[in-house]
Amino acid sequence: MKVLAAMSGGVDSAVAAARAIEAGHDVTGVHLALSPSPASHRNGARGCCSLEDARDARRAADVLGIPFYVWDVAERFGRDVVDDFVAEYAAGRTPNPCVRCNERIKFAAVLDRALALGFDAVCTGHYARIVDGTLHRAVDDAKDQSYVLGVLRPQQLAHAMFPLGETTKAAVRAEAGARGLGVATKPDSHDICFIPDGDTAGWLAARLGAQPGPILEAETGAVVGHHDGAYAFTVGQRRGLALSQPAADGRPRYVLDISPVTRTVTVGAIEALAVDAIVAGPPTWCGAAPELPFLGLAQLRAHGEVHACTASLDDDALVVSFHDRPSGVAPGQTAVLYDGTRVVGSATIARTLPETHCATG
Repeated sequence: MKVLAAMSGGVDSAVAAARAIEAGHDVTGVHLALSPSPASHRNGARGCCSLEDARDARRAADVLGIPFYVWDVAERFGRDVVDDFVAEYAAGRTPNPCVRCNERIKFAAVLDRALALGFDAVCTGHYARIVDGTLHRAVDDAKDQSYVLGVLRPQQLAHAMFPLGETTKAAVRAEAGARGLGVATKPDSHDICFIPDGDTAGWLAARLGAQPGPILEAETGAVVGHHDGAYAFTVGQRRGLALSQPAADGRPRYVLDISPVTRTVTVGAIEALAVDAIVAGPPTWCGAAPELPFLGLAQLRAHGEVHACTASLDDDALVVSFHDRPSGVAPGQTAVLYDGTRVVGSATIARTLPETHCATG
């Protein structure tokens, strides 16, 4: 097959490309230029945006002896991922930009272009497995990335390759070293790639400006602090609240609710974070739609815990009822359903049940 290997400049994508070559495929490497000004991004373990990453990807392609190109997708990335990220936080929701990037860039814009150019598949360094056309967790639980791929549809999975799904991260690094790849010891990236210093609140403030408002105590409605922008908070947050009044019982407070319209952030005890169910947007099924109601597992954040659940449809909305009570679930997060290791589908959380009812209304 003709395979386009997306090479971020990290060790995972380099080894994935090497394995595609070893499997006998005709491989071409491509680095995605996601920023209109990559020089402004921090050097180091960024994983997709910096000039250093582009150079590392090119060096890896040279070692592997494959053609290499850079595709400029900055405009679409800015619109579909960065602008979406800002809009979601401005609306009081908590998005996952990696989910959006896979959905709209790597397996939409890039895959569409690859197929148009005559490639049969796109190969990436994600830790996930495709088994009989269905998406599954990787064998390395600590590195599993099936959650951020849960937005992929069957026709996209049919043209995707994840060569690292059966391998541990330690083995991938060892293999990179044995192959003479200079990225063998390059650190993994952990930050949001388009926020250079990792300061999400500061980055958002520079784009949304000051939007001061009160921080309210859920039980009493009393003002217990102030903020410069509700967008800087997420449901379940404990640190950085800067409250002027301690709780009467001395226990920590957590963010329970965010209202951009009234610019209020509501805080309260950790028990108030527990939810019985979520209502999510129309689901994306990774295969055939499951028989409903579906009994399985739900994961609500990358590398988060899984929760036994029952899922059903209410018109176009996905309703997921939990057998336990997960905590700190935020609108905007992605809910991914699993049947064992198999990814069934995903949907974006719209609201939680029961909803928080604050003393201020």
